[in-house]
Amino acid sequence: MTDPRTQKLAQILVHHSARIQPGDRVAIEATTAAEPLVRALYIEILEQGGHPHILLDFPEQAKELFTYANEKQLSFVDELRHFVYKNFESRIRIHSLTNTQALGGFSPEKQSLYQRAGAPIIATQMERGAAGDFKWVTTLYPTEAYAKEAGMSLSDYEDFVYRACHADEENPVAFWESLKKEQAQAKDALDGHKEVKLNGPNIDLTLSIEGRTFKNSYGVHNMPDGEVFTGPVEDSVNGWVRYTYPAIYNGVRVTGVELRFEAGKVVQASAEENEAFLLRLLDSDAGSRYLGEFAIGTNFQIDTFTGNILFDEKIGGTIHTALGAGYPETGSVNKSMIHWDMICDMRSDSEIWVDGELLYKDGDFVF
Repeated sequence: MTDPRTQKLAQILVHHSARIQPGDRVAIEATTAAEPLVRALYIEILEQGGHPHILLDFPEQAKELFTYANEKQLSFVDELRHFVYKNFESRIRIHSLTNTQALGGFSPEKQSLYQRAGAPIIATQMERGAAGDFKWVTTLYPTEAYAKEAGMSLSDYEDFVYRACHADEENPVAFWESLKKEQAQAKDALDGHKEVKLNGPNIDLTLSIEGRTFKNSYGVHNMPDGEVFTGPVEDSVNGWVRYTYPAIYNGVRVTGVELRFEAGKVVQASAEENEAFLLRLLDSDAGSRYLGEFAIGTNFQIDTFTGNILFDEKIGGTIHTALGAGYPETGSVNKSMIHWDMICDMRSDSEIWVDGELLYKDGDFVF
């Protein structure tokens, strides 16, 4: 029997996040491990009058690609997915790995080739999404692998996931709509200002938000959600940050990341573990040493680090920045094949100042 919370999650994704309308072509991206949620989405989309198209991977498919593909094959742009992203009205991606470390043992060179192949698809998603032509959303289906990564039993992890999505509530769509109104106050306090200063034991960073727009993220592109974010002025970032939690990219865990910025660019980088991987991705392309995103996490239902960025970047009381591609709708013009989120805890002795006024202290807004 399907967990009723899975059905609730499908309803959130179809009616709130992707806002499916009759005639919409919807790609459902997942592995076979997410079959219960894929089935629930398929039915929900049909009932809404849409046209669901299922794009399934088998477990550890990416590992087989990395093991057996040559450089030309790794660099090959997935033409089917690219067509979908260029032409469909929506896509719903379900993270549903059965081995979160499957790509951890492969070289940074192979990782870079694979990222380069995905760059045109990411660019299409961001451009059409910013124009309102492509309704994309990413979520997660709880598996044993994610539970193990988070240090939880599968049952506890399921509770965590559905609680973070509010899929355990009678009317979760109403919750996400109410969050939109709550976070509007934070967005209004940031829009139209010029300079942000972040201070704390792990951060001393200054950046410009002049001319940029903050986005109120309340479950449209990510589920779960809970953040306000923008793209900082590309050449404005100066200072230093030590990211509190491991930075994970394609299953590779990089711990103890420290970055120093000058005129927007990372000029010094180090890590306690997998430093070579960090340095390799920083040299992916011209935009990979610049920030494409600055964000404040607001979801206090997510109160522990799980090793999955979809949840961890939303932790209430943290900020995160992303190296690489920015979201055009924020005003960002940074382009890159990567978008790598890294998280810094702000819940102790930390502040955010905007144009000389205190906005945020020890993990929460002060307005």
